[in-house]
Amino acid sequence: MKAAVIGLGVEGKKAVNSLLNHGWDVYATDLNSKVDLSDLELPMISMNLVSGDETVSIVSDNLTVDLGFSNSHAIEECDAIAISPSMYGGAFANKLLEKGKLLSNVVTKHKDLFTIGITGTNGKTTSVHMLKTILENAGKKVLVGGNGGGGFSGYYDLVLEASNDDYDILLVEVCDMTLDFCNYCFDFDMVGLTNIGNDHMNVHKTIANYKNTLVRFFEGKTIFTAFNQDFNADFKEVADKAIPFFEYDEKLQVCGRFNALNAGLAAAIATELKISKDSIMKSLADFKAVEGRMNVYKINNASIFVGKTDNSDALTSVLSENDFYALFIGTPRANEEHRLSILDEAVKYNPEVIVLFPGLDDTIDMGLYRLNSLGYEGRIEIANSLDEIIALIAEFSHEDALFIGGNGQEAIIEIQERIRLLSENL
Repeated sequence: MKAAVIGLGVEGKKAVNSLLNHGWDVYATDLNSKVDLSDLELPMISMNLVSGDETVSIVSDNLTVDLGFSNSHAIEECDAIAISPSMYGGAFANKLLEKGKLLSNVVTKHKDLFTIGITGTNGKTTSVHMLKTILENAGKKVLVGGNGGGGFSGYYDLVLEASNDDYDILLVEVCDMTLDFCNYCFDFDMVGLTNIGNDHMNVHKTIANYKNTLVRFFEGKTIFTAFNQDFNADFKEVADKAIPFFEYDEKLQVCGRFNALNAGLAAAIATELKISKDSIMKSLADFKAVEGRMNVYKINNASIFVGKTDNSDALTSVLSENDFYALFIGTPRANEEHRLSILDEAVKYNPEVIVLFPGLDDTIDMGLYRLNSLGYEGRIEIANSLDEIIALIAEFSHEDALFIGGNGQEAIIEIQERIRLLSENL
């Protein structure tokens, strides 16, 4: 079997890797000749590289990659096509749908599984892992994954993997930018909404637009929404069944009201699935923070909160519950200036120190300009490396609390690992 992958963003590259790992031959293409291929598991045997002025072709035994152009004949001869979720709804995607060649229409066993989706602005990954733990402890065989940006192997990996074994439940993390795409690819029975917040406004443009996309996504499904969530009336109108969830008030190892809400969502879905209360409570009591998500470490006098908080609402949820001496903020990609709104929130809480470090990109200059324009009068530090971050943590470690977050999941995970080792050896 041969598949074409159109678009080599996060989901496209994960689709290539998954297809190769599942034994497919792959033709991949992106019109951007400068796309970063470092995330691809490129086979090094018998590989040829051909470069033109604005094009690049990479050819191996079971993979061909064209950058800067697309070979329409190569696409046409493929058995299935995986498009970037951002292309869904466009003219090219619609032509593929008419032909029935989208991968989720060619490989279809995933549509036979009872399927749960978790979406929202913040808390998706933690809620997914909490629910996965509950279900597996109750004896269910769960296939879990989805949103490549959340650290999973991408949506197409779920489509392919579902055919490899007999699963009871398919559990999907759904990015808020891919709602329509996922609604087409998967047959959701239940959907949980963590929250609606200020993120990806470069795509949604307004919260109202985001809400309207959710309304389409929720139609005819059993949905779970926070009891005080805005727009609940609109959601209930289209849903087959609407179930509210509340903050979980039993024992948790993870910190924060936001995680109590994540646990509340997981518990509500599990309860609807007839999982016993005792099993839910034990699973959540044993649950530990997901790698890269908010965790707390102790160094000297300081409690150090570390976790990805890449939008203003995520940061506010943490800062509103604690008084931090210093905030370490990872910077966004150069083309995601809207994410600098996290600095607006940071300044509102008036910490003694704000430390900027490269998160997704080294856009520290953008961060400095934003802080200066906001009139922040505290101490500003730049940490260009992990060692410099650790040195500043040591300097501030006799204060009560420090926060490290912002953009850049991989950077956050690396920082967490170093701080964990330090805290264990003190």
